[in-house]
Amino acid sequence: MVMNWLDDEILILISFLAFMLFFAGVGIASIRVKKDTTDDYLVAGRGMHPALAALSAVSTWNSGYMFIGFIGFIFLQGYSAIWIAVVSTFGQLFAWIWLYKYIQKEGQERNLRSLSSLVASKKGAPEARLAAILSVFFLAIYAAAQLTAGGVALNSMLGWSEITGIMIGFVLVVAYCYAGGIRASIWTDAAQSSVMIVGSTILCYVALGEVGGFLGLHDKLTEIDSTMVNVYPSGLKFGVTLWIAAFFLGGLGVAGQPQVVSRVMTLNDDSDRKQAMVWFFVWQTPFIALMFIIGLACRAIFDGILPADEAEAGLPMLAQSLDPILGGVILASIFAATMSTADSQVLACTAAITDDIKPEWSQDHGITKSVTVVIAAFATAISVVGQQFPGFGDSVFALVVFAVYGLGGIFVPLILIRMAGYEPDSKHTISMMIAALLGVLVWTVLGFGEYVFPSVPGMGAAFAVHFLYCWKRDQSNSYPFGRITIPTNQIFAVGASVALFFVVLGLETSYQKFAPDDDSSSSPNPDSMWNLDVEHEEIWTEETIFISDAATESFYFDVPSDAVAITFILNYSESNEGGVFAVCDDIETSHDLSELSPEFNNGSGISDLSGKLCGSNDLGYLATYTNFAENDTYENHIKNIKRLQVEKQDSSLAINVKIDVDRGTPLNGDNGEEISISYGYIRYISHNLTQIE
Repeated sequence: MVMNWLDDEILILISFLAFMLFFAGVGIASIRVKKDTTDDYLVAGRGMHPALAALSAVSTWNSGYMFIGFIGFIFLQGYSAIWIAVVSTFGQLFAWIWLYKYIQKEGQERNLRSLSSLVASKKGAPEARLAAILSVFFLAIYAAAQLTAGGVALNSMLGWSEITGIMIGFVLVVAYCYAGGIRASIWTDAAQSSVMIVGSTILCYVALGEVGGFLGLHDKLTEIDSTMVNVYPSGLKFGVTLWIAAFFLGGLGVAGQPQVVSRVMTLNDDSDRKQAMVWFFVWQTPFIALMFIIGLACRAIFDGILPADEAEAGLPMLAQSLDPILGGVILASIFAATMSTADSQVLACTAAITDDIKPEWSQDHGITKSVTVVIAAFATAISVVGQQFPGFGDSVFALVVFAVYGLGGIFVPLILIRMAGYEPDSKHTISMMIAALLGVLVWTVLGFGEYVFPSVPGMGAAFAVHFLYCWKRDQSNSYPFGRITIPTNQIFAVGASVALFFVVLGLETSYQKFAPDDDSSSSPNPDSMWNLDVEHEEIWTEETIFISDAATESFYFDVPSDAVAITFILNYSESNEGGVFAVCDDIETSHDLSELSPEFNNGSGISDLSGKLCGSNDLGYLATYTNFAENDTYENHIKNIKRLQVEKQDSSLAINVKIDVDRGTPLNGDNGEEISISYGYIRYISHNLTQIE
């Protein structure tokens, strides 16, 4: 069975490598049509097919965050996570219809290759330089989160260290970017997007089968925690309206993501943008739905096994239950998602640096490619260093939220007012960006992101500064909305205000009525006292071997996968065949645990004996769990239940015994001993956990 486990791991690895080679082949194919120019390297000569650009945008936008971070968020939130899925999609639709139209047009007319150039009147302007610096800052963190997500996936499914996964990601990102630029990135992203949707569909089907379909999923979540099946979360300090609005602004913030905007800039005209939009949502919408279902199923399947702080490992753990070949597909899907976003972010940073921070580099293709390598190395360093600081790289979702909403707060307000015809000067623009940055940072540091995502304070601070500048101008009639003026029709204005009022009132009223109370969660206080009653079965066998004088024999014991504890007792008595004055023989033992499942890491351990030890000798025991009292805290009991339920493979171990006989008299014929080892193991059957009143 150990060999079977190894075989499964090898099959997963082979399947994974096959898909990664396929992606590499796609990237190599793109090189055949590329041109060795900076324009082709960064915007593909503005001739990319709409379908390819759209599928690349899907892969880039969703990234490893969707497979790792978003799954972890749903795992903890339950049904209430539907708001971020649905409302953010509407925000993205708004961005594609209006903001991307402006971005594509401006990029074409002004020959722009970076988002930072778009918020300034000319390349290299002070505001463009600041926008580029902030882009590099947030995108480096974002890319680091992707590399971390890839490391988490490889660690969960293959047991490789996360740093190993991060370094593999770095090599692939550099290879894609350096060799083929954005064209190779888009081509591979499109292929990766196809694998992502196929892998997600397979995993969703398997997950629903595990929990008994949609009805079984609902019942299981209700049993786990009643708050999981409520569309509202508990304890929103700032109300549900701002909580929902933050998701819409987050979706709108896709227009502030340089790595996604760069895909729009590769399109030739507005007709291409419209086609790309259709492709994007045809692909994106079912993908989000699949992820939502998978996240809920992970909670139902792994509740009590996967702790909250490891929720982001839910999907990789679920993938391990698949056929190894399909498991390799899922692993490739996750890793592909991380790479598709990371390479796009690295190229977006390259465009920002070469166009706005150091415009003199903009036409030097060699320097441009060198910048790409440096940025990739910088993001990798952030990811690797983050592994050394608990909490920094632990939450892919938190890192992505910080980066996405930081970029959205900086760019979206500026794009909106410029789209409306208002062109702020450098001081005005810089002030808005700094305000957005501070809004996101302060909100995050204060810990308010749990109640309202930082898109609200980020964009809100930027708009507040904008209106303040407009108000302070000598000519106060300068329209703060550019071509868009505030309605002068009182009936319209009043009607719009009343409608907004009733929307807010309806949301807040329904939240007060239907949202769970802060203390309504069925998850107990971790420090509360509980009684744990475990039903188990104890099974004993015995093996006896005659061992000749000075010889060593080995006892081999198979350990079944359902064993949670194993114990050994060695016994022998001086036979001293045909003699008198019997003397106990010397014995030496050693053991080999190399083939034993590593989950047996608790207990007293196995002892090595030496000496005259006739009679019964306790060799020790090993267990998957720690010694626990019947009455203990809920947190401690849950840890041990997880250890009792841990999945293992069949395994084995060996105990070696050597005999050195001790004759009673020279006439005695003692030439060895019969050695017996009793082997017992415990099977976990079930448990009952009840709170102590």
